[in-house]
Amino acid sequence: MAGNTVVRWIPGGKRFISTDSTGHSIVLSTTSENIGMKPSELILSALAGCASVDVVNILAKKRTPLSHLEVQVSAEQDADPPWTFRKIFMKFIVKGEGLTPKNVEQAIELSEEKYCSVAATLRGTAEIITSFEILDD
Repeated sequence: MAGNTVVRWIPGGKRFISTDSTGHSIVLSTTSENIGMKPSELILSALAGCASVDVVNILAKKRTPLSHLEVQVSAEQDADPPWTFRKIFMKFIVKGEGLTPKNVEQAIELSEEKYCSVAATLRGTAEIITSFEILDD
């Protein structure tokens, strides 16, 4: 399994189009351009997205499918360039019939420790701290 992405600069500014191996695209830009995602925050989105896919799949296999999932992500970065992420906080907010704290916690742990390639990649540099909240269904 390999990942392939192409990033193309849009002349005239600090804007870029990133296209993945399946042909899907996203706009990237600096804060001053403010028309696309900041590349550094795209890392946080990738982590949350990767973990979300896993958590949805794991809970479905446990016969406790979700009716709602939101992941709120924040991070602490070094104060100086290259502003490396050192701590990443992910809060999973879930809803679904029959969910238990144990099932949710296990799904998050399996994602972080076994399945999520983004978490595995970041783990050597940033501490990933997770929490969750189960909403009433």
